[in-house]
Amino acid sequence: MLPLPAPRDFPPRIATGAFILNSGLGKLKADEATQQGLHGMACTAYPFLKKIEPGRFTRLLAWSEIAVGGSLLVPVIPTRLAGLALTGFSGGLVGLYLRVPGMREPGSLRPTQDGIALAKDFWMFGIGLGFLGAGTRRACGPAHRRRHRGCAH
Repeated sequence: MLPLPAPRDFPPRIATGAFILNSGLGKLKADEATQQGLHGMACTAYPFLKKIEPGRFTRLLAWSEIAVGGSLLVPVIPTRLAGLALTGFSGGLVGLYLRVPGMREPGSLRPTQDGIALAKDFWMFGIGLGFLGAGTRRACGPAHRRRHRGCAH
C-alpha cells in the first residue's frame, strides 16, 4: 500500500493540481485560433514542435496538463512522483518564458505585462522541486544525535 501524502503536501497539491487540470480541460475546447497561438508560441521556444500540427499539439498539451493536474489531485499518487511530473512539465513552461521574446524586461528575469501569465510557472517549478524532496530524511551527525537522543530521523 502506498503512503498517503503528508498533510503539509495537500494545500500545494490541490491548488496547483486544480489550476493545471482546469487549464488542460479548457484547452480541449480550444478553437483554431487558440490552437495556432499556442502552437506558434511553443514553436518559438522549441522549434522541433513545428513538426506537429497545431490541433494535435494542443490536444497533447491538454492531456499532459490533465495528467499532471490529476496526479497532484489524486492522493494515492506519491508526492515525489507527482512532483516529478510537475517539475518536468513546469520546467518546459519556464523554458517557454525564458525563450519567447517579449515575456521579460530586456536584460532581466522580470516579466513584462505579456510575461506575467508565464512567470507563475516558476512557482510551479519550485513547488515541484519541493515535492521531489518530500519525505527525505535528514542525515544526523553525532552532534545532532547527542542533543536529540532517540531522534527518529
